[in-house]
Amino acid sequence: MASYSVAVAGAGPAGLAAALMLHRAGHRVSIFERFVKPQPIGSGLMLQPTGLAVLGELGLAQEIISLGQRIDRLFGRVAPSARIILDVRYRALGGDAFGLAVHRAALFEPLFRAAKQAGIPIETGCSITGLARDSSGRPSLVADDGRTFGAFDLVVDAMGVRSPFAPSHTRRDLSYGALWTTLPWPSGLFDEHALEQRYRKASIMVGVLPIGRRPGGRTVETAFFWSIKPVKYNAWRAAGLDTWKKEARALWPETAPLLDAIVDPDQMTLASYSHHTLTRPFAERLAFVGDSAHAASPQLGQGANMALLDARALELALRTSEDVEAALRRYAVLRRWHVRFYQYLSAIFTPFYQSDSSILPLLRDWLVAPSTRVPLSRNLVAGMVAGVILDPRGRLELAIAKPWR
Repeated sequence: MASYSVAVAGAGPAGLAAALMLHRAGHRVSIFERFVKPQPIGSGLMLQPTGLAVLGELGLAQEIISLGQRIDRLFGRVAPSARIILDVRYRALGGDAFGLAVHRAALFEPLFRAAKQAGIPIETGCSITGLARDSSGRPSLVADDGRTFGAFDLVVDAMGVRSPFAPSHTRRDLSYGALWTTLPWPSGLFDEHALEQRYRKASIMVGVLPIGRRPGGRTVETAFFWSIKPVKYNAWRAAGLDTWKKEARALWPETAPLLDAIVDPDQMTLASYSHHTLTRPFAERLAFVGDSAHAASPQLGQGANMALLDARALELALRTSEDVEAALRRYAVLRRWHVRFYQYLSAIFTPFYQSDSSILPLLRDWLVAPSTRVPLSRNLVAGMVAGVILDPRGRLELAIAKPWR
């Protein structure tokens, strides 16, 4: 197998996983990150069996599982009746399938530490804004301060949905985002192995997700989120916390201890979401991975898992192709149908849970919800949540049996 010089732009989960995979395969890898001190951004996320399989291949699954919280069930109730309208259980898939909720630091720090221990060079404080190419077409990275790095045989774009390399015309900013915060887990009030949500129509969604511990920490934490339109964020702040807390308590009284722990609006981080899918996740000697290739609402909880799968697919494509150009075509084929299917699902399902529609939440509550109690539909929905419809693990030579048990 040929050994290539590879630049990875972005040190999030997609970039770090790609760098580790490619380094271990014998490529000469360098990472470029705009933050002076690379760090995770956000609160909690869900790792599915697909993402866990990639982490197992990297030898990091056991550590991350020990930090996170096993999730066996996702369920939601509609206000004010508290009737269950969503109930997804991993046991419908058979075996020992489960999801894993983690703080972003519990995913980021093991990946970052592994990259440093592997001796992969990491250039921080480096905001990449462009590409330059030599006479043979090999790309160099250009930073905003004029520095140039390269040339390389391949650049991996892991800079996210607003990457300067990804075409912006494919991106559609979604009207709803969410406010997120991380708080100590309120023992005894919620199911410690479930993501719980409450809905009012589709315009309000609040959720509680147990996420385990951060690396080096002892406190068990929870991610608490509230849906909001980003354009209404300033109005939310101006109205004051007491106004919002009154509304939240009325919607879900059991969240009162969590709300009491929020004493400053700056504890809540605003997340804005976009949807885009590149039909061709590569260009000349350039591969897009993670959110730079495909981004969606977090409703199906697939973002980090898709990024990890991209990293594996790119490494496999390089290992089994005769040159970089053939590998990029192979990479696109390996990820095409799984990515398109889940991007389509996200686009279809998100408005049922986050939109201004009056009709869609009625359909959700009276048609979609009962269908999840039918055995065949129940298994299908569980497979969607777990990311194993059109299961990519076999194609990517990942162990479907769970080495992390």
